[in-house]
Amino acid sequence: MSAVAFERVTLTYGGRRVLSDVSFSIPQGAFVGLLGANGAGKTTMLRAILGLIRRTGGAISVLGKPPTRGNPSIGYMPQARRALTHAGISGLDFVLTAAGGHRWGWPVASAAEKEAAWKALEEVGATDLARRPLAELSGGERQRILIAQSLIGDPQLLLLDEPLISLDAAHQRSIIDLVHEVGERLGIAVLFCSHQINPLLRAVDSVLYLGNGKAAIGSVDEVINGPVLSKLYGTHINVVRVAGRIFVMADDVELESGAHVHDL
Repeated sequence: MSAVAFERVTLTYGGRRVLSDVSFSIPQGAFVGLLGANGAGKTTMLRAILGLIRRTGGAISVLGKPPTRGNPSIGYMPQARRALTHAGISGLDFVLTAAGGHRWGWPVASAAEKEAAWKALEEVGATDLARRPLAELSGGERQRILIAQSLIGDPQLLLLDEPLISLDAAHQRSIIDLVHEVGERLGIAVLFCSHQINPLLRAVDSVLYLGNGKAAIGSVDEVINGPVLSKLYGTHINVVRVAGRIFVMADDVELESGAHVHDL
């Protein structure tokens, strides 16, 4: 069974066609980098997998079933994280908001929910952060808390939307290594959204690259090359490899160098 499968899927948002006739399959247990220039449709795709956006055409399968809102088999780390600015909330309290998310208002956690929250914190090595206010944590420490929250309920699929935002290179490496290790240990599929390939090179099994409403999937070498990306974008793309890094260029402009922009 595939973790995620798209069969000739078309997605639209705000009257704009974001993806057109896209097909791919992600096997269970795979670590896949979801890549593409800003506005390519990465977040839109994640929201379709979550059942938050209805497809215009085609079929989507998530763990063998159609997408549904609130699927407990999916762990999701969104790009927007305004809740982290709350001065008083601790790491444990924040993780518990997912454990008790079915109730209205701030959760009064049951013993089972507390146990689930501590288990998720243990999975990411963050039990020492549980009692500390989020406002006092570093960017990398906050990301650990967010990843722990996405592990509540023992999901079979992790969707991480730009978890590397605002992190320096060292913290990026630690978060990628953490997610890779957790995915392998738990045997779950990971779809890791990023606007840059270079931080992910050591970890990904394959990449899913979006551009111009289309998608290409395969190994880094199979997908991130001039001919494939030129066909994807419908214009000449030059892929340059320097000192173990990859640069995707169009008319001497690096496509992955722009500011982070949310699809929706």
